[in-house]
Amino acid sequence: MTERKRILDMVKSPADVKCLTDEELEILCRELREEMVEVTSQTGGHLASSLGAVEIIVALHSLLNCPDDKIVFDVGHQAYAHKLLTGRREAFKTLRQLDGLTGFPNPDESPYDVHPSGHASDSLSVAMGLAKARDMQGGSNNVVAVIGDSSLAGGMAFEALNHIGQDQTRMVIVLNDNGMSISKPVGALVRHLGYLRTRTEYRQTRDALQQVMESGGLLSRGLVDLGRNMKESMKQFVIPHAMIFEQLGITCTAPVDGHDVATLRQMFRIALESDGPVLVHVITQKGHGYGPSERNPEKFHGVSPFDIATGEAKKKAPSAPTYTSVFGDALVREARADKRIVAITAAMKDGAGLGAFSKTYPTRFIDTGITEEHAVALASGLAAGGMKPVVAIYSTFLQRAFDQIVIDNALAGRNTVFAIDRAGIVGDDGATHTGAFDIVYMRTVPHMRVLTPSNEAELASALHTALALDGPVALRYPRGAAEGVPVPAEPELWEEGKAHTVREGTDVALLGFGRMVNTALEVADALAAEGVSARVVDMRWAKPIDADAVAQAAACKLVVTLEEGAAAGGAGEGVLDVLASLGATVPALVVGLPDEFVMQGKPDQVRARLGLDAAGVLARVKDKLASL
Repeated sequence: MTERKRILDMVKSPADVKCLTDEELEILCRELREEMVEVTSQTGGHLASSLGAVEIIVALHSLLNCPDDKIVFDVGHQAYAHKLLTGRREAFKTLRQLDGLTGFPNPDESPYDVHPSGHASDSLSVAMGLAKARDMQGGSNNVVAVIGDSSLAGGMAFEALNHIGQDQTRMVIVLNDNGMSISKPVGALVRHLGYLRTRTEYRQTRDALQQVMESGGLLSRGLVDLGRNMKESMKQFVIPHAMIFEQLGITCTAPVDGHDVATLRQMFRIALESDGPVLVHVITQKGHGYGPSERNPEKFHGVSPFDIATGEAKKKAPSAPTYTSVFGDALVREARADKRIVAITAAMKDGAGLGAFSKTYPTRFIDTGITEEHAVALASGLAAGGMKPVVAIYSTFLQRAFDQIVIDNALAGRNTVFAIDRAGIVGDDGATHTGAFDIVYMRTVPHMRVLTPSNEAELASALHTALALDGPVALRYPRGAAEGVPVPAEPELWEEGKAHTVREGTDVALLGFGRMVNTALEVADALAAEGVSARVVDMRWAKPIDADAVAQAAACKLVVTLEEGAAAGGAGEGVLDVLASLGATVPALVVGLPDEFVMQGKPDQVRARLGLDAAGVLARVKDKLASL
């Protein structure tokens, strides 16, 4: 029996999509979904979002001439169909693997990828820049931004919408809205109005008539006002969702079915012919086409390998709880003792471990949506009002709110705790999600304290300590399973800026920050087997650095700092500054993330590639000792 030949197998580039009929495009959509489910069941990935955007991507590629025309994806969670249609089908099985395809659009990977997506709400700004560059150079290519309803709520997106409408930049915005359903009774009418209002002739006639009338006398201006009021009233009655975009100067279509390829192609074709900005409002179902994902789209947003038949995650050997869950449990305990504690997150309630907190203390839980800047400034106001806000945000996303950290919290002296999740290497999501810079940017902020707990028990104590301090405090912890250390019922209150010596030694001092303390212990064991005595210190604080601990380390032949963060400007450089202030001349070795963006892959693979595992650190220490 011969294997069925798929349309997808014959698509080598988007040009091959253009010759397909609507019926063939529908078959292609089903095949794309089958391929996504098959591959992500092995690799994991952002499945639900990509399943929901298949028809959007197929319809766009059937009309556009990419890579001359540009598609800018917001976040990039929904771009798997785009990868499969742009010459990467054979490599798709390497998705999110070391040296394989990245999980997000990546210009280094393909000329069809315009922008290294990964963070929300930036697509409109980037797309407008591309459109403006085209206009400045006399070009005629199309620019399309694909943005989700959650990303559109971000402040940066609103700034871009305001500028796009004011400038009347020719571009198409595809709003991928999976947060509402199409209203059947008025679907045909609003779709007709959407077609009418996106046409260039409509816009030109509307604007020309209004200009003539406004230049006339009192009666003409009165008719203009009457017509404007009637028009706005009709739009509010029939298409109320469009008002905000129309007020900004962006033509907005009525909602269209995001899983009807033929309808999408018709709407996109008209939108692309417009001479100004058009927003096409597309209604999709997250996880569409795969039953388990449709029933539980949140579970399949970022999914680990799973069984296709049931949708259940493939069983793993029992492991320690995650750092995130330990943090969430610890925060609930702290909130039980202090009614002023408020938990804040930016669209990451479960990802940041705040699910239990939101249920236990619903009135003290705030999810701001994808608005990190607002979340951090909101915390400042809460602190000023006498509350104790704990802002739980991933490291890579918190850097978006740096100004609010500096001005609204540190300068103002607010009692705010920044719980920095996913600090360090995150693995499969790669460069856009790696928490490389939080130690660096937090160390630069006056009055900020930075805690780096080395295991789950230390994390509970770090949170307890942070809540007891006045002023802004940050604590960072990694993604994934913790170390298996029991969490005490009563957390320890740490002395500010004081390290903890884990092991005495005289030849080499290994000063570890966070999870790297455990790597330091492995290195110390290996050195001991070769007759080298190693001192291991859990530094606990990346700021302030414990000068006494550094002075004791300076008595050794070599000082080594270890951190899972950027070495440039990181905690290791803070130790070097202390050594210099002490006048110490001991040789030093700073181990951290190199001055490059970190690749995707399993965390252990990435650490080994970067020389941050025990074997890599040991080799560097031995080389340094040999050179002394």
